[in-house]
Amino acid sequence: MKRKLDHGPDGRTFPSGKKHCKGTGPPSGLVQATPTTFGDLRLANGHSARRRRVTSGPPPSGLQDWLHTFQVGFLFLALASTTGQQLLVPQSELSGVYLQPHQCRHHHTVTDSQSSVTVESCWILVSGISDCESSRRRRCAAAFSPWKSAYIRQHRIETNWRQGDSGEPMVLKGHDDHVITCLQFSGDLIVSGSDDNTLKVWSAVSGKCLRTLTGHSGGVWCSQMSVSMVISGSTDRTLRVWDAESGECVHTLYGHTSTVRCMHLHGNRVVSGSRDTTLRVWDTATGRCQHVLTGHVAAVRCVQFDGRRVVSGGYDFMVKVWDPDNEVCLHTLQGHTNRVYSLQFDGVFVVSGSLDTSIRVWDAETGNCVHTLTGHQSLTSGMELRDNVLVSGNADSTVRVWDVRTGQCLHTLQGPNKHQSAVTCLQFCRGLVLSSSDDGTVKLWDLQTGAWLRDVVALQSRGSGGVVWRIRASDTRLVCAAGSRNGTEETKLLVLDFDVDDKKKETD
Repeated sequence: MKRKLDHGPDGRTFPSGKKHCKGTGPPSGLVQATPTTFGDLRLANGHSARRRRVTSGPPPSGLQDWLHTFQVGFLFLALASTTGQQLLVPQSELSGVYLQPHQCRHHHTVTDSQSSVTVESCWILVSGISDCESSRRRRCAAAFSPWKSAYIRQHRIETNWRQGDSGEPMVLKGHDDHVITCLQFSGDLIVSGSDDNTLKVWSAVSGKCLRTLTGHSGGVWCSQMSVSMVISGSTDRTLRVWDAESGECVHTLYGHTSTVRCMHLHGNRVVSGSRDTTLRVWDTATGRCQHVLTGHVAAVRCVQFDGRRVVSGGYDFMVKVWDPDNEVCLHTLQGHTNRVYSLQFDGVFVVSGSLDTSIRVWDAETGNCVHTLTGHQSLTSGMELRDNVLVSGNADSTVRVWDVRTGQCLHTLQGPNKHQSAVTCLQFCRGLVLSSSDDGTVKLWDLQTGAWLRDVVALQSRGSGGVVWRIRASDTRLVCAAGSRNGTEETKLLVLDFDVDDKKKETD
């Protein structure tokens, strides 16, 4: 009786039941086949295995492409857990099998990098996978492949941000004609504070006002939020700690003798700055004032706190760096010739924006001024700092992008699509920059190129009184606080959801 023959990985036959010869590679003169199974892949990568899985014939058509696709997807799973953060991946991990030219028409955008790629690059890297498929096939494939489902969702969200498919925004009304002075967004909860003395807690999913936080006897000027804990500061000279889930006021913090104008939360401690010229450090769990920092001779307008150091800016033109636990001012940073309105602090650099039109970069340890950034023509009211990239918004209607290490201005976000009035708020999001303005728009910019991508929001009363006061964004949603000072636009929140799939659009 003839024995049934199997095929080895090199195409030769051998009787079934006999063991393979042991060795580290194919016989001399033979070409090793491309690995086609997970066992072969492990061996090809230098991993030992007790058993070597043997195929019963040549690999099925398309298997190599599938394996390449799978490995790209496996890499994506590691990246998919990030939300808007930049994740650096060693270039060596992305060589060879991960970067197949047929998988990515933008192959060069990744391989040109000397040492790393970003999450945004990886969206581009695997975009070819879904570009060639119909919407229907994508949904079918996603049902059987969790990683591909995750990729498709992230690709869709990215596309919706950039190209504008978010459906109609939800409109949330509740502060009448008052100004929304502060805005927070955490999970599915939105908290708006107003000069009507209240804060309101909203569902980002349903758009319903879940509760109104009452207790302040003056306008709410500033707030911070962590999960469901909200802290608010008011013209009534107090801070209040709230549970946003229940609406309960957990603590009322007394001590300041004038308006609480700014605050920054880190962990369970919040630092508040007041028009009474002092800063106070509070324990949010107990409601106790732990430290009082004195030294400014005019109102404290902005504050940053990283858990170790406090940085404050005031109407006395000064920036101060504090050791809060010892209540010691370590440095007084002098150089501005007008009020300081905005601050950023990353533990290494202090960046201050002033009414004198300049932005100054300081060394937090030495107190030395490293760079003076010039180019804006008016008050720098807001800034964002991440990975040595600073974005500044100014009353001159422009947004500028800087490298704080060199002091170089990388981009000025202007041109025919620039804002027509003062910039009111800024935020990083998915490698992009969002800016809002007194002109009634929210614009989206490419951080890398400085290019205007589109107007995400454009109020009907833009140009005639409509204002977007504040913006907050997550990976999938944008919340805008809008209104007017002349009655042309109702006070409201706009919520845009960019996690909109094809099924939702078909249903809508």
